[in-house]
Amino acid sequence: MSAPAPHQAVDNERGLVRQLSTGQQLMMALGGAIGTGLFLASGLSVGVAGPAIIVSYVIVAGISLLLGRALTEMAVRHPTAGAFGVYAEMYLSPFAGYAVRVSYWLMQVIATGGQLVAASIYMSYWFPQVPGALWVLAFAVVLLYFNSRPVGRFGTIEYWFVMIKVVAVAVFVGLATLVLAGLTGEPAVGTQHITSHGGFWPFGLKGAWLGCCFVIYSFIGVEIVGVTSGEASDPARTIPAAMRRMVFGLSAIYIVTITLLVALEPWDQLGVVQSPFVSVLGGLGIPGAAGLMNFVVLSAALSSSNANLYLIARTLFSLSRAGFVPSTLGAITSAGAPLNALLVSGLGLGAAVLVRAYWPDTAYVWFFGVALFGALFVWLMIFVTHIAFCGSRRPLTSYVGALLVGAILLSTWWVPGLESTLVAGGPWLLLLAVGYRVSVAGRVSKAAGSDTSSS
Repeated sequence: MSAPAPHQAVDNERGLVRQLSTGQQLMMALGGAIGTGLFLASGLSVGVAGPAIIVSYVIVAGISLLLGRALTEMAVRHPTAGAFGVYAEMYLSPFAGYAVRVSYWLMQVIATGGQLVAASIYMSYWFPQVPGALWVLAFAVVLLYFNSRPVGRFGTIEYWFVMIKVVAVAVFVGLATLVLAGLTGEPAVGTQHITSHGGFWPFGLKGAWLGCCFVIYSFIGVEIVGVTSGEASDPARTIPAAMRRMVFGLSAIYIVTITLLVALEPWDQLGVVQSPFVSVLGGLGIPGAAGLMNFVVLSAALSSSNANLYLIARTLFSLSRAGFVPSTLGAITSAGAPLNALLVSGLGLGAAVLVRAYWPDTAYVWFFGVALFGALFVWLMIFVTHIAFCGSRRPLTSYVGALLVGAILLSTWWVPGLESTLVAGGPWLLLLAVGYRVSVAGRVSKAAGSDTSSS
């Protein structure tokens, strides 16, 4: 089975409405990225690397810059909702396109569940007696409704959703700087927490590298700009601008905030019982600050879930238009929303409700490890696809990016709590191969039946 002609794969996805501006694309990407990876999982990453987690963020910021460059080049030439999945189909093979899209769909379904589980953790700050599963279910229903709206309206909702956490991060940075400098009436904290408690490198260079396994999860979302290209108002202009602002802005936000976070409180006191941001502000004794930050991290988790639902609906829509799943999932409403794909994707959130109900203490970490394989696999395939896209041009940056992502994927084996990443990888790839064969057989059978009926 040969790969489709370059424009055929893109033409298959026509029908979505191009209403997203540069600002909306940027905010949707930030919405998908700035979530529990920073506000909750930063406690996990600091526990692996100590203050040297700052170096981990710098390393992964560099990788995301390489990824953004590669994806932008392909998205400008082929703006489509299937994005990197379509590009893999066009430049590698139909199976590669199938594997990337299905992996991304499943990863984002699991990640969305993880975000909603985190949101339920945040709600327990105010309502400790309410079962977390109820919050997961309520939030899922609301976000499904938002995603069923016209994409321009959805983009506006997400824009202001994200603005809350961007402003909050800016306020946190300003407040933390004042505390560190001793300008709040209390003694200056300075850098004592960064250099004490085992020093800057309590786990050595190995710790900083293993910290990348957690940190890279925080940057998952950079690729959203590629997916929004299918509904961008002016792809050639908006995609490069949105990607550039996204990568540099996200990197700056992460590096600055994580530096302040480990400076304000001993790194060995940060965890996943509650957001490190909440615990830090609570420890400063500022009235109402912890509760306000808890609201911010809640909105961050919901914003990420909102953006992720957009992604998984478009990915399933792309799989349908490519003929890998039933054609009904490629249908579009009069408002331009792939509603059937959205509703089917939303069923995956039911798993989040069950996991939260039966394994409330380990749900978030479980979601985190399983989703990470899919995320790293997709990033690796983006680099590999770009290498094929460039042809005789040898994109050194994509070779370096693929090498680093592959190394991080292998390194998850040595990170406590992430062993499931590689354990799940082998069976998942085998399942993909079986699923692809079944889908191809179904398409051949359907085509044969069509030919018979027409003869």
